[in-house]
This record gives sequence, C-alpha cells and structure tokens, in this order.
Amino acid sequence: MKIAFDAKRIFHNYTGLGNYGRDILRILNNYAEVEHFFLFNTRKSSLEKEVPLQKASIVYPKGWFWKSFPSLWRLMGQWKQIKAEKVDLYHGLSGEMPLQFRKNTITKLVSIHDLIFLSHPQYYNPFDKIIYKFKFKYAARTADHIVAISEQTKADIVKYLKIDAAKISVVYQGCNKAYKQKYTAQEIAAVKRRHGLPDQYILNVGTLQERKNALTLIKAIKGTSYHVVLVGQEKGYAKKLHRYIQNHKLYNQVSFVQNVDVGQLAKIYQGATVFCYPSICEGFGIPIIEALYSNIPVIATQDGCFPEAAGPHSIFVDPLNSKMIRKELTRIYENPNLGRQIADKGFEYVQRFSDENVANSLMNLYKAVI
Repeated sequence: MKIAFDAKRIFHNYTGLGNYGRDILRILNNYAEVEHFFLFNTRKSSLEKEVPLQKASIVYPKGWFWKSFPSLWRLMGQWKQIKAEKVDLYHGLSGEMPLQFRKNTITKLVSIHDLIFLSHPQYYNPFDKIIYKFKFKYAARTADHIVAISEQTKADIVKYLKIDAAKISVVYQGCNKAYKQKYTAQEIAAVKRRHGLPDQYILNVGTLQERKNALTLIKAIKGTSYHVVLVGQEKGYAKKLHRYIQNHKLYNQVSFVQNVDVGQLAKIYQGATVFCYPSICEGFGIPIIEALYSNIPVIATQDGCFPEAAGPHSIFVDPLNSKMIRKELTRIYENPNLGRQIADKGFEYVQRFSDENVANSLMNLYKAVI
C-alpha cells in the first residue's frame, strides 16, 4: 500500500496537529505493513530530522510557479504529483483537503480533531469561524471517509456538519514514546532543579488560553500550600493568570514553564503529585493520555471528551467550580494510597491507546475503504 499524507503540519507545527502527524507516521512506520509513504510538504523544515523516513519520501512543489506559491500548491497543485506516484490513498491529517480532488479518482481520508469553533464559538473571532466552517465542511464532504479522534468529535461532526455517522470512524491517537519510559528519581530531580520546581506539585499542560481554564485551577489552590506548575505557551489569556497571582500573592505557588523538549516534559509529568486538567473543551485531550502513561493520578473535566480519554477510574470535576477542584486535590494530597490506586488503574486503562492498537485501527480502516 502506498499512502500520501498532507504533511505540512508534520514539518511545520511543533505541537498539537504536528505531534499528531509525526506520531501517526512513527506508529505506522513501526507497526504497519506499508510499502511507502509520500509526505507532501510545502517547504523544507528543521523538523525533517525528527521524522522517520525509512519508508517515506518528502514531496515538494515542482515548477517555478508552485515553488513560488507553496500554499497555493498545497491547496490546488498537488494532484499531478499524487497521480504520478500512483498512491492508493490520500490522508489529510489536519481537517483539510486539497480543492482539486475529484470524486472516484483516489481514496481520500481526512482526520478531524475537533469542531470547537462550532460547539464553543465564543472562543473564536467571526472571520476565523467562517474560514474554518468552509474548510471543515468541504473536507468532510469531499473525503470518502472521516477519521474522528474521539467519540465526542464524531458526534460533533454528525451534529454540526450533518455527516452520516456511517462515514465516520473513531481512531484514537497515542502519544510520544518518551512518556512511556520510566525515569529514575535522579533524572526527575535534575529536571525539577533545572526549572525550580518543588518536590510536590499539581501539573497542568497546554497552551495558556481561555478555554484551557487554568485560572480556575489557580483559584483552587488559594488558601492552601499546594503548588501548580503550568507548562505551555503563554497567550493573551496568561495576563489574567499573572494578574490574579499578583493580586492574591500566590507568586510562590505557581510556576510557569515554557520551551521544554519532550524528554524534559516527560520527567516533569512523572515528578508530579497529580495532573489536573479543567479544560472547558477539547477534541480528545492528549495531555491526559500523557499523564496516564506517566502513572500519575488525573483530575479532569466531567463531561465532553474527557471521561473518554481519562477512563472510569480518574477523578472528574465541574471545571468552573474551584471549590470542587480544591476538594479533589486535597483528597489526593491527604491520601497518597488513593492517588496510587487511581494512577495504577489509569495506567491499565491507557494501554488501549498503545501504538499497536492505533496502528491496527488505522490500517484496518485503510484496507476497508480502498
């Protein structure tokens, strides 16, 4: 089987969709019988050295026109090169499909990660909502089949894009192998020292933006001795966090960590007392999977995709109720055995998102739709 991937995000996004694409390629490269991958990429990138290329070729724009307008090539100019490579299947990994694809010319799949711009439109500006709606609706209707990364996303595709559920399959995503490695106490302590982290802390990972809701977590530790570590890029929303911390004199109870590589982050996970993720909405919630693999207890939002990701043994809360979050944090801090039990059961649950299971699910789908 020859598979073509829209690889822009693989080579040019360092988080989120980029991680998803790189992980899918790594998993299929290691666990699936695929003759060759063709990675359609608009331009060269420093991330190329991190992508497994044993069975892959990177395809760039050909001809002076497409080289001059690579974004236009991604939108309209790939077809001739895809046809020339005689691929069996094209997979758009980030909710996008080229405009020039025609029906019945090649089997087309698209991965859709979330429709938060429709389910929670308050977090998006009007222009972005118009662009996203056109892009996702076109991709969903053009694709022969849709890969949803969670049952929640599948339900949203049916609800908001009016797509038949039979056209959608849920294939979960895994996570980087770094989170599955067990680190020594010395390795974890070294990373804590490097970033000035205390022995015990509550971990939260993700871009600091409004829907991630880190402010409620910070409010939950007011009046306690607990320490929160926030790992993620700071957006405009971070100003609210810093203002609240300043007004309530919580300087010594909140750490902001940015620009850590996956190896350091894996150790920060394993050094945490508990992972708390009161996000309002996600497509799936990969940081939860990373925390479960790190064998630490998880507290997460009680509805949406979060129970699907965290499993039945994690603790669930109203993400806007800081008192409820504080109560559950206290249970973990005051009952280490409870935290250990929750972590161990979570570790058992997360094995369903193993590389082998992801590879088998995706390859079975590929074979079914070709």
